[in-house]
Amino acid sequence: MDRRTFSRLALTGLGIAVLPPSVTRAEPEDLTAAKGTGAAPLSSWAPPSARTPGVPDKPYARLLDRARAMLDTHAGAFALRDRIAIADFSMASRALRFHIVDLVSGQANSYLVAHGRGSDPEHSGWLRSFSNEPGSLATSDGAYKTGEIYHGVHGAAMRLIGLDSRNNNAESRAIVIHGADYVGENQIATWGKLGRSEGCFAVAPHMLPQVLGMLGPGRLLYADKV
Repeated sequence: MDRRTFSRLALTGLGIAVLPPSVTRAEPEDLTAAKGTGAAPLSSWAPPSARTPGVPDKPYARLLDRARAMLDTHAGAFALRDRIAIADFSMASRALRFHIVDLVSGQANSYLVAHGRGSDPEHSGWLRSFSNEPGSLATSDGAYKTGEIYHGVHGAAMRLIGLDSRNNNAESRAIVIHGADYVGENQIATWGKLGRSEGCFAVAPHMLPQVLGMLGPGRLLYADKV
């Protein structure tokens, strides 16, 4: 096609139709590259055809059923059943292993979270054991109910109420969600792991407002490992 003919067709909107597909088709954006800030971007799950057989489509999939069961076991404790938090301590502390899951949409946000020093005495970066004992400085597993937000020694924090025999000392042990400087990508870049809490669910300080805002009082936090 000569240039004069193409110009005439372009004015009528027909010129695009005769261009090669490689010119007219825009490539989709690469949505996989996201800088880590202590949280993963909001996830939307791929259709079944795009999933790898045998690979869980959600990083917390193995614990999600247990968490749902806890909602039913402690049904009287939860008026809010739209969102839950799952702390998957099967993973190393350098992983995004604290997931706030929207049970309506199936979407989730994932964050870094520290475990207690009593659960990892050698500071390996892996939670070795749980404990509910006062003075253990360990993480406790089980179902928690999120409580009030207050300001204490760590700044803003959220109280947690242990609902199981495995974590019913949470309030007396002052186990809460709070921000800590030893949680973040700089810590991982330097040491390959996070620092340790005294049993609290410590998150990156700049992510704390988002975590507290998404959870709010009266929702389930389920901590476990598989």
